[in-house]
Amino acid sequence: MQLLIIGLLVAAFATIPVAFPWLAFVFTLVLAKGFAALGVAILLRAGLISIGHALFYAIGAYTVGFLSQGAGVDLLIPQLLAAAAISGVAGLLVGLFMVRYRGIFFAMLNLAVSMVGYTLLSKLYNVTGGTDGLAIATPSVLGMTLSREAFEHLLLYGGLGLAVVVCIVAHRYLKSPMGEALSAVETNEIRLEYLGIAVPRVLLFAYVGSAILAGIGGAIHALAVGHITPDLAYWTTSGQLVLVAVLGGIGGVVGPFIGATFMESVRSFAAIYAPDVWNIIIGAGLLIVIFFLPRGLYGLIERIGGRRDGQ
Repeated sequence: MQLLIIGLLVAAFATIPVAFPWLAFVFTLVLAKGFAALGVAILLRAGLISIGHALFYAIGAYTVGFLSQGAGVDLLIPQLLAAAAISGVAGLLVGLFMVRYRGIFFAMLNLAVSMVGYTLLSKLYNVTGGTDGLAIATPSVLGMTLSREAFEHLLLYGGLGLAVVVCIVAHRYLKSPMGEALSAVETNEIRLEYLGIAVPRVLLFAYVGSAILAGIGGAIHALAVGHITPDLAYWTTSGQLVLVAVLGGIGGVVGPFIGATFMESVRSFAAIYAPDVWNIIIGAGLLIVIFFLPRGLYGLIERIGGRRDGQ
């Protein structure tokens, strides 16, 4: 069922921007938010809510900015690899401290660290550009300089291919013993310790992986928008990532991408037809999910597919 949903999403992402070119930018942001929300969803499987993953989202984006402006690295693939690597290192350093905590303490400490990062990005004007942010130049691809329109299409379809690969890897990870242990952390952590499983190691691996995913999302966001500001590390961005993960559902790796598609689509169409009420629509959608769809939109699609298979 999950492979079918992935196939339908890939088909939609590949064809809809052709019919509606302005949606190419929207779908690229969907991929960016989907990567980061997938990292948040992995932690949610262990019952850990991170209200601070915007920090790693911003680290990925600013890595691209620093490489583009300061280091003169204008190659797409090195920028993405550097964003993933630096976000992973930051996730390791922060995660060594965070995996000791659970519940509200985990959530609030992540929020605090993220807000420290936001403050540094805002105040270090000579390094980060402060609240003015940094402009991101269009990078070259394999030594070729593309027009902005061609690059945006490459970023969309390249990001789509990367999303498929990441979903497959994440699915295999979650089905592995270390991935299955995440759910057990929420239900009975003490039993895991009795079985000889090092829970901090399990959580640290998941935390670093989630930071890498958020960094990749931030890098794609920076390349798509062409400009970054400290707001990427603000707590509202972290809240959006949690919202996307919950809306999409954590039952499958494709859930966060479904949630991102829903949120960005509503936001885009509301900006045209109902600019003052899109937050109400998103909020109503979240309430419906909480009360009636505990497995999110992915769970709803899975349930509908299951009924059709049974008929």
